Order: sequence, then C-alpha cells, then structure tokens
Amino acid sequence: MIDQTSGNRRIEWLWVGILVIVIAIGVIAYLRQLQEGLGITGMNQNVTWGLYIAQFTFLVGIAASAVMLILPYYLHDYKLFGRITLLGEFLAVAAVLMSVTFIIVDLGRPDRAFNVILHASPSSILFWDMIVLTGYLLLNLVIGWTVLEGERKGVPPPGWVKPLIYLSIPWAISIHTVTAFIYAGLPGRSFWLTAIMAPRFLASAFASGPALLVLVCLVLRRYTVFDAGREPLQTLGKIIAYALAASIFFVLMELFTAFYSGIPSLAHHFEYMFVGIEGHATLVPWMWTSAVLAVAALAVLLIPRLRRNEAWLAAACAAVFVSLWIEKGLGLVVTGFIPSPTGEIGTYIPTALEIAITLGVWAGGLLILTLLYRLFVAVKALTEPVAVKGAGEP
Repeated sequence: MIDQTSGNRRIEWLWVGILVIVIAIGVIAYLRQLQEGLGITGMNQNVTWGLYIAQFTFLVGIAASAVMLILPYYLHDYKLFGRITLLGEFLAVAAVLMSVTFIIVDLGRPDRAFNVILHASPSSILFWDMIVLTGYLLLNLVIGWTVLEGERKGVPPPGWVKPLIYLSIPWAISIHTVTAFIYAGLPGRSFWLTAIMAPRFLASAFASGPALLVLVCLVLRRYTVFDAGREPLQTLGKIIAYALAASIFFVLMELFTAFYSGIPSLAHHFEYMFVGIEGHATLVPWMWTSAVLAVAALAVLLIPRLRRNEAWLAAACAAVFVSLWIEKGLGLVVTGFIPSPTGEIGTYIPTALEIAITLGVWAGGLLILTLLYRLFVAVKALTEPVAVKGAGEP
C-alpha cells in the first residue's frame, strides 16, 4: 500500500488523475485519427513508420528486459532479486500491452489487425511477432499473478509454474529478436540490413529495461512501504553498465562499417542523424543528445564510487532510458527511411495529435503498471508487516 500519510495519498491520486486526463486527451485525438486517417500524423509517402512504431520497438525491449531478473534469480539462485522479480514481470505486462496498442493505432484501421490471424502466414515475420508477443504477455500474466497469489497466502507457488518461468527466459529473447527481424528482413532499407540488428536490440533492451526498473524501485521506496534494498539496485546498475557498453560498441561497429567501407548508401543514414543532409537536420540535436547521455551514463555506472551513490545512480539510469529511447526509437525507425532507396531526402516531424495519441498510450500503460504495483506493494505490506522498509538490505 501507499505510505499512509496525507501527502503521499495526495500524490498517488494526483498521479492517477494526471494519467486519466492524458488518456482522455489521447482517446479524443485517436477518434480524430479514426475519422480523418493517418493524414493527421507527420508520416508521409517517404516516411511510413514514425512515432508509433518507434514506441513499439522501444517497448518490446522494455518487456524483454524482465529476463535480466528472472535468469539470475531462478537459474543462478541470486536470492536478492527475489524481492523485485515480480516488478519485472508486471513491467513486462504493461510494456507488451503498450506495444500492441501502438501497432493498432499505427494501422489506421484497427480491424485490419485481425488479418494477421484470419490470413495467417508462417512465412510472415509479423505473424511470428504476434505469436511471441501474445505468448509472452500470457506467460508474464500467469506467472506474475500466480507467484503474487502464493506470496499473499504465504505458500510457495505451485510446481506447474516453474516450467513456465523457465520457458519465459528464451521467450523474452525471442520477442525482441523477432522484432529485430522485421527491420533486418527488409532488403530495400540498407540502414536496417545488418546481421547485428538483433544483438543491438537485445543489448539496448537489457540496459533500458533495468534502468527503468531501478527508477521504479527508488520511487516505490520514496512513496510506499516497499524497499527493494540497496544491493539489488547496485547489481542492476552493473548489468546496465555491461549492456550499455555492448549497445554503444555495436553502434560504433555500424559506424565503422558504414564509413570505412565507403558505401554511400550506408554512410548517408548516419550523416543524416548526426550532421544532416542538404539542410535536413531534424534528428541531429536528438542524436547528439542521445550519444552524450549514453557516454555520460556509462562513465557514472563504471565508477563504483558514483554508482553506489543512489542520486548518481538514478541520474545515470534516467540518462540511459532517455538515450536509448531516442536512439532505438526515432533514430532507428525514422532514419531507415531517410534517404529513401531512390535517394530522396524527406522530413518527418510528429504532429500534436500524433504526440497526444502517443502520450495517451503511455499513460494507459503507466496506469496499468501503477495498479499492478499497488497490488504488489499491498501484498508485501501484508506478508512483511514488521519492517518492509530496508528488508532487502544485505
């Protein structure tokens, strides 16, 4: 439960109220889109995937990152993660729901989503993406709810849930691998045509997801009776550092390949991102912000003295989250279309209605996450009534 102080209760209701208002604005904007079509967005003939698909791509990674808690806890018996594993499961649930919602709003006509089922084609990557996302959502719902119910009753989870937990580990990797194949399987888009697209996706996911979870744990400590403890957060900080280092390394390898090879079709995309082409430089400030935040965050996370300071840790995790949201979202998706295969250089700027719909979907996901976490904290308060705060300390 939320800390029983009037100030914290007001903050909780204010938070929920803000989310409901943002959702309502998003719904109104989406009704406008249903009426007028995708012409209300900034997408055009050259750039056919924009802010919606960027969010989908990023959030699938957030969902997949739950494996970074499940794997150490269940396979390597790292018991300190036992207190926060459910937080990762529920974060995956909310992230998958948002991912699917962004796909639906990007379709223009949401009824066309049923075509993937009605006209199922095993040769289609989108078909397999639907399978892995739906399966992963069900796995996390069943596992999370069953384990939480067991904690509420003070009994171990039933034996049948263990195989589902082990199955969720490779399944988590599969959801982001299949998502990467959607991009890497398009031969006409040289920017995405790379064999390391899936490793890039997984590395960035294993940095951004745990970074968000660290921030969530710090918020829960501040405003609720639940405290994950310092040691699990420090371990997550190390995981984030390694994953972020791998993500930066993969991007540098792409840059080397593009410029050392001297192939213009590869180099032009990176030029568009970081210096602009022919006066088109919409993404330049965004990409440099992403690069600076990533390098700064890595420096903080690699220095033990700074990482152990939770203010620095929180700042580094926020920087990681924002950096990878830019790089993996707008940077990856939009740049794949600019320049086009015919050399055309277009511009994509999201419209106000497009941003409103995007914020509405995020608010909906955060509301679901808030409700799930409220249940989690309430159960923890019942099962650890003496001193939830600090119970996770080493």
